[in-house]
Amino acid sequence: MAENEVFPIDLDQLQPLVLDPEVESLTAEQTQQFAANVQLCRDAIIFFTATGAARGVGGHTGGADDIVPEVLIADGFMRGEDSVYKAYFDEASHRVAIQYLLSVLNGHLPATALLHYREAGAHLPGHPEFGHTPGVGFSSGRLGHMWPHVNGVAMANPEKAVFCFGSDGSQQEGCDAEAARFAVGRNLEVKLVIDDNDITIAGKPSEYLPGYSVAKTLAGHGLTVDEGDGENLASLYTRMAKALRTTGPVAVINKRPMAVGISGLEGTPKAHDVISADLAKEYLAERGYNEAVEYLSSLGKTPNPYVYLGAGEQKDSNRNLFGHVVVEILGEMDEAARKSKVLVVDSDLEGSCGLVHIKKAFPEIYVSSGIMERGNFAAAAGFGMAAGKQGIFGTFSAFLEMCVSEITMARLNGCNVLSHFSHAGVDDMADNTCHFGLNNFFADNGLDDDEVPTRLYFPADGGQMRACVGRVFNDPGLRFVFSNRSKLPVILDADGAELFGDGYEFVPGRDEVVRDASPDGGFVVSFGDTLYRALDAVERLRSEGIDVGLINKPTLNLVDEDMIEKLGNSKWVLVAESLNRRTGLGVRFGTWLLQRGFTPRYDHVGTNREGSGGLWQQMGHQGL
Repeated sequence: MAENEVFPIDLDQLQPLVLDPEVESLTAEQTQQFAANVQLCRDAIIFFTATGAARGVGGHTGGADDIVPEVLIADGFMRGEDSVYKAYFDEASHRVAIQYLLSVLNGHLPATALLHYREAGAHLPGHPEFGHTPGVGFSSGRLGHMWPHVNGVAMANPEKAVFCFGSDGSQQEGCDAEAARFAVGRNLEVKLVIDDNDITIAGKPSEYLPGYSVAKTLAGHGLTVDEGDGENLASLYTRMAKALRTTGPVAVINKRPMAVGISGLEGTPKAHDVISADLAKEYLAERGYNEAVEYLSSLGKTPNPYVYLGAGEQKDSNRNLFGHVVVEILGEMDEAARKSKVLVVDSDLEGSCGLVHIKKAFPEIYVSSGIMERGNFAAAAGFGMAAGKQGIFGTFSAFLEMCVSEITMARLNGCNVLSHFSHAGVDDMADNTCHFGLNNFFADNGLDDDEVPTRLYFPADGGQMRACVGRVFNDPGLRFVFSNRSKLPVILDADGAELFGDGYEFVPGRDEVVRDASPDGGFVVSFGDTLYRALDAVERLRSEGIDVGLINKPTLNLVDEDMIEKLGNSKWVLVAESLNRRTGLGVRFGTWLLQRGFTPRYDHVGTNREGSGGLWQQMGHQGL
């Protein structure tokens, strides 16, 4: 961070309110100051989240922008009342921009820190991380996981009310239903404040989940519910003050279009993501923030300057390619067969997982089903319970951990499911630690005598993804295909040709020699996004005369007996992966060698620490 940096919006203009919930309404003067504070904070959020767009590290604008009024009211109560727990717990964790702004307003960070939103090494990652960013008092984890935690905080502090900010998206997660029953059953002083803007990543809940109502759901659980206009600031204060005066759990539900007042974003799913730099500059120019516009114009992306040996210039997005390949396969089936044999279930991440391509091509077999990973996987599995049928499911690899019980149920019921878990590993993941896809091997929870197999596949480039999906599409059982957020370069053979190009055949369970070595040498074993990085290291070592080879292991949970013998007779073996070093391939591969009587020198490397923010920098941060 440069010493001469200046945050181009004067946050000293903000005059925090000190509020007393026993006072039922704001004075005219307080209301005027409150409105000015809201506008100032929204302007700041639009500006500094747009720096993420300008730098290419992404971000989220609309959600944080939405909840500024209710967060400032809660902040006022915390300033004025010792009976309110001083934390801004938020279960819609992508709204982290409001947490960082509060860290500045409360004196934990300088305003100039916000200029580096989501940047590598700036300690401002895409979701709140406790102990990582000064002033942030909690880790939110994944969407819709905070309320149960807040229940515990309320029980530990029975003399205080605890705020938990939510959304109509986060409330779709099943653990919130459990949290609601817990809070009501114990009459906890938990005050939910929910932004009900009818927007999630993939669309409008009112359209893809007709009948779903946050207010009716929470009232059914027994909470006191107060629904109103989130943009009526005077009424919002009155309703939140009343919630604090009301004994027991209360849900203050605030209706508003997402990203109010932002031209080009208001009321659209695009507002969930980061505002574009161009839209932000238009908005800020209209507000008279010329220095902010100039700052955004000065920013650009920071590409990875490193050149990887053994990798081609072409790069493919495997997470999108999955959807394209499935479309090709489905296109070869007649319409009646498609409708009777295949069901595709999305969990609000269709664009990120490539399922959107299936939706566009064959909407009649596609279900947009919201942020309900466990129930959605189980529905896909239930459809695939009969022979000849299969469900197709997709979400982020981080969320696989939530589906483990449902995976077991699918296995016990002999179901056929083709699952695509994208965003595996850490590469290109500015959302940071809570969104890392690290524990993918949790899916391999079957038994040795299972009649219906479980297979884990992690292709290394676009050619291998295409071949893999095409080969395993009609296989029975549970098939898990993993991909990365980042694009992957083509893997080249020793002659510079595409290793997985024309003529390549994917064989489940078969490991592949990328570069060979003699029995007196050693081997690196890798897969997925780590393979091309390992190949670069191997090529550089070989150029120095070191006898080292590289093995690709695209089927993660099967032993290739021929390859294990080859590796077992070498001098050393190193497994390199972007999955969790404690739960990934590395902790298994050494055992497989020992079980067969092989004792080469052995070690394994993988993701081993919390993230650094940024994109490509994440792999280097892990030593990979």
